[in-house]
Amino acid sequence: MTVNFLRDRAELFRQRLRADPANPPSQWIRRHWPWLSLLALVCVGVIAFDAWLGSCGFYGCPSPAEIRAFHPSEGGNVYDRNQKLVGHLENIRRVNVPIGAVPTYVRDAFVATEDRRFYQHNGLDWYGVLRAVARNLSAGGIRQGFSTITMQVAHNSFLSDRYHGRSMRRKLVELRISRLLERELTKDQILEHYLNVIYLGNGVNGIQAASLDLFGKNVNQLSLSEGALLAGLPKAPSAYTPRHSPDRALQRRNLVLGLMADQGYVTEAQAQSAQRLPLRIAENEWRPSITSELSALDAVRTLVDSLMPDVLKEGDVNVYTTLDYTAQRSADRTMLRHIAAITAETRETMGRVTEEAQGALVAMDPMTGDIRAVVPGRRTQRGGFNRAFAARRQPGSAFKPFVYSAALAAGYPASSEVDDEPVDVQIGRGVWQPANYNNSYAGRVTFARALLLSANAATVRVSRAVGERAVIAAAQRNGITSPLTPVPSIALGAEGVTPVELVAAYAPFANGGSRVKPRLVTRIEAPDGTLLWSSEVQRPTPAMNAQDAYEITQMLQGVVNYGSGRSIRDIVPTGPIAGKTGTTNSGEDVWFVGFSPTLVAGIWFGYDTPRQISTNASGGRLAAPAWAEFYQAGWHEPRGAAFVPPAGMISAMVDPQSGELATEWCPTRTRQWYKPGSEPREECHLHTGPPEGQIAAGADANGQQAQARNDPVAAVGRSIGSILRKIIRW
Repeated sequence: MTVNFLRDRAELFRQRLRADPANPPSQWIRRHWPWLSLLALVCVGVIAFDAWLGSCGFYGCPSPAEIRAFHPSEGGNVYDRNQKLVGHLENIRRVNVPIGAVPTYVRDAFVATEDRRFYQHNGLDWYGVLRAVARNLSAGGIRQGFSTITMQVAHNSFLSDRYHGRSMRRKLVELRISRLLERELTKDQILEHYLNVIYLGNGVNGIQAASLDLFGKNVNQLSLSEGALLAGLPKAPSAYTPRHSPDRALQRRNLVLGLMADQGYVTEAQAQSAQRLPLRIAENEWRPSITSELSALDAVRTLVDSLMPDVLKEGDVNVYTTLDYTAQRSADRTMLRHIAAITAETRETMGRVTEEAQGALVAMDPMTGDIRAVVPGRRTQRGGFNRAFAARRQPGSAFKPFVYSAALAAGYPASSEVDDEPVDVQIGRGVWQPANYNNSYAGRVTFARALLLSANAATVRVSRAVGERAVIAAAQRNGITSPLTPVPSIALGAEGVTPVELVAAYAPFANGGSRVKPRLVTRIEAPDGTLLWSSEVQRPTPAMNAQDAYEITQMLQGVVNYGSGRSIRDIVPTGPIAGKTGTTNSGEDVWFVGFSPTLVAGIWFGYDTPRQISTNASGGRLAAPAWAEFYQAGWHEPRGAAFVPPAGMISAMVDPQSGELATEWCPTRTRQWYKPGSEPREECHLHTGPPEGQIAAGADANGQQAQARNDPVAAVGRSIGSILRKIIRW
């Protein structure tokens, strides 16, 4: 019977599908077109709505991987070269904490207040919806929402920059994302996100930051009363803030405690005991420390902004830099201390000065150009002027190594001699007369001694001999990028350069002659480790002959050990260090650029509006000690680090002050390396006998040899002989 019934119904359905000549489909459609159109519109609307909701408003829903990887922004993390967290790209008042760090009664306070059925629903609390609808209908307007904790996480984590204010479309998209969150995360994970992302007033986000701000303690130290006060803030953070509305905050706290008791999280006795406690709010607000922030972070921010302007809109990123935390901290402290001292000296010696001194420091690896520390100025402001990278100031004598580099490249040996006597240089119809410091001249000197003494007259003669264009070419090959004019004063650093390019241009002296490109950031990664941007160390570019580079290094070691940079040795008594001081004639700029086998660094001090620093400002007195302090506290050379001569060079024992072959009378002897054929051949003319009263080394037991060498007539004879040999040779 059942079979026959089904057969009859099927036959009837087939008959209805047969075309009726008296009622063709076209007539049927014309007769029912309003209903058919409405049905089509409904179908299209349902499909469109489903597509809109399924794609989270056509913006695209977060993927499961994005949901699992999400964490509330702390402003982007910045790491040094050793993966140490050193700061953030943005100063956001938030500190993320794991759910395990939040006391259970604090979690319960938020659940009791914000979403009592949090652990029962799947993102949408239907009881809450009905309650909100009833309340709003009775009030004749929107008085209560039905957002769950999951919906608040959805909005604050993925929709905060898309929808503002209350709207139905926002709620629908929140519901869609809430279901995705409930599918991918556990309840504890959702609650952890909520506690870290929620805004709690006074510019503070997250429960840890609010705990620090209001109570001056970590979240794991909160009492029941304090936790209840925080749980009462999300509804209206500004209205219930205890600093401005203590009475309302107290009432709200007590309400939360009552809710906790009603829902069984605490006993009535516990709630009443906590309600009787007075508010105890920290006197000072909490803010992420900016004063202790590394000054290099602004340079990192500027670089990241230029590379990826919208990088933080996609969430936190991890920025890996070449900075060394210890070196950077030492640089910041050293520069602040010395800038303050220079400002005080200027005011003491030059009278009333309203402006404060400035300074800049750059330190980098001479082999790669990786920046280990950078100080852009006395104070760092977001987007402020970075003097280390952008301030062009005259380097003074710190430019002189490029003069001697050009001379070595032209075939002059480092042992060549030049007159250090007053010099006149014809410039057009005028005469330029560069003078030495304190108008002190040394006469005939080697290149090495001229650089050691920072002799202006001798350096100008060398520059004129090789040509100013050759000097500029040598500087540019090493890394100077600022425009330079081929005028005689270029030898004395009369053209402005930036600290970063001057430091980079010294790197070839330390690394064997290769030009380097400064690098501050190595890579930028998304929170899940996805590489967003990276930078590799560029292949070294030959800048100068390796043997020439080593000879310049030796000459600059002499500057540190015996010349204008010898104040370095008062702080760093041992170790391989080379460098050069720089002082402009007007005393407006002072420099020291120095290097070891593993670090090259430069320091500049001056004023933004150029003015004389003091009556006796010099790079050796002001910049060199600061360099030494930074280096001593911030950098450690590997064991056995040394400047290694290139293959093919030959050595000789010389007097480091004269650059000539050392004699038994020289108080100091050092082994210097030379290109074959360029080694010195004359004995030291500065030390032709022992100091008065000193017995000569090597005297016999009776002192006969010492007597002969202490003979004043013999000493005069040796001096005259040395002078005659030089005259005859030249």
